[in-house]
Amino acid sequence: MANQALGTPAQLRDPNYTPPLLKAIPLGVQHVLAMFVANVTPAIIVAGAAGFGFGSGSPDFPNLIYMIQMSMLFAGLATLLQTITFGPVGAGLPIVQGTSFAFLPIMIPLVAGKGVDAMAAVMGGILVGGLFHAALGTVIGRIRFALPPLVTGLVVTMIGLALVRVGVQYAAGGVPLMGTEQFGNLQSWSIALVVILVTLSLKFFARGMLSISAVLIGLIAGYIVALMMGKVSFGAVGTAAVFALPNPLHFGLEFTAAAIIGFLAMSFVSAVETVGDVAGITKGGAGRDATDREISGATYADGLGTAVSGLFGALPNTSFSQNVGLIALTGVMSRHVVTIGAIFLILAGLFPKVGATISTVPIEVLGGGVIVMFGMVVAAGISMLSDVQWNRRNMVIFAIALSLGLGLQLEPSALQHLSDTPRVLLTSGILPAAAIAILLNLVLPQELAAEATEEVSGGHKGHGTGLKTGEAP
Repeated sequence: MANQALGTPAQLRDPNYTPPLLKAIPLGVQHVLAMFVANVTPAIIVAGAAGFGFGSGSPDFPNLIYMIQMSMLFAGLATLLQTITFGPVGAGLPIVQGTSFAFLPIMIPLVAGKGVDAMAAVMGGILVGGLFHAALGTVIGRIRFALPPLVTGLVVTMIGLALVRVGVQYAAGGVPLMGTEQFGNLQSWSIALVVILVTLSLKFFARGMLSISAVLIGLIAGYIVALMMGKVSFGAVGTAAVFALPNPLHFGLEFTAAAIIGFLAMSFVSAVETVGDVAGITKGGAGRDATDREISGATYADGLGTAVSGLFGALPNTSFSQNVGLIALTGVMSRHVVTIGAIFLILAGLFPKVGATISTVPIEVLGGGVIVMFGMVVAAGISMLSDVQWNRRNMVIFAIALSLGLGLQLEPSALQHLSDTPRVLLTSGILPAAAIAILLNLVLPQELAAEATEEVSGGHKGHGTGLKTGEAP
């Protein structure tokens, strides 16, 4: 926690203040630890979905190491855009950037089983989506009205629901093993459960860094168990280069309608999420509202960082909410502390052996970690929905958007007669749910009949005319 040794209360609330270096360095490393696992996980999931994520014997396996390396490097570079600022780009706040989970439901269908060649379309979508995201910096403050908690909470919940299946598949031994006796065996689940149990134990019964780094320590515990079971191979570490620079257009660029539309839509959602994180940082760290300059600068940096990532084979970036909570916990608002953390990420991204070491983590270990992380995404969405006024109007919007979005995601064959582009977009679940919620929220009038707008509490009648338990809206 913040104390007098770090600086005066006024200094700690100042983004431009630099604590003593011996204190600032551990605080910067702490930010890296809080986001490290979540930052590299999307690259592993996308590579696994494409078919080159696991198994060092694959000729495309070095591409996974490269993607992990780029996840660290460009998270660090995008973070520097936020903390140092370049003209209008960057908020000048302690914002930590990292690889976004939100885009996974868009990327997975685009690459599923198609190998490394499918990554070119993903990179084209990332580039266009990132430029669009940056352009939103000019208008983001004026379009937030279209995304109340009803919409944003639904979208975040849908993101988590779209991903929990991946976590269970990984914990059971991985998608490639489905249908075999190895898939879902006790050994796989025992490793994943070690990760889950250690993570939960530290999160709820430990304090300080042990609690903050609970997921990371849980993964280490599961890794040790997997190592003792003989499920860890270090072959890739020995063959990885010691130092390597990013490779421009590593996967190439391909511009497809499905990728571009999907990334444009999710970039809009990601921009609003960034606005929320900026507001959380200024409120939690400095006790004030974010300025228009900070909001627009953060959005510019978010989009520009994503666009540049796509040019070098990295995945989309966004502000990391877990680090927003860390700032509120430590009470240290210094952007220079986060700059130190960004430098650590950049250095790690320049050494492929770091990525190769991460790639040795067995899929069951990763499965235990992402079950927790994706579950927390769902919980975050539900938390956002708690701010919604649950009247009949909002319940109908939520019900229709969730039913169609989740239903199409669970049964993609329902759209088998559509062409590839609309099928990929609609079966993502998130895009149709978000589009329906936004449209209905804008079209349906706020002022309806008294019975239609009356709040519902606990599924029982409120003031004599609310919904009964089990009653359809």
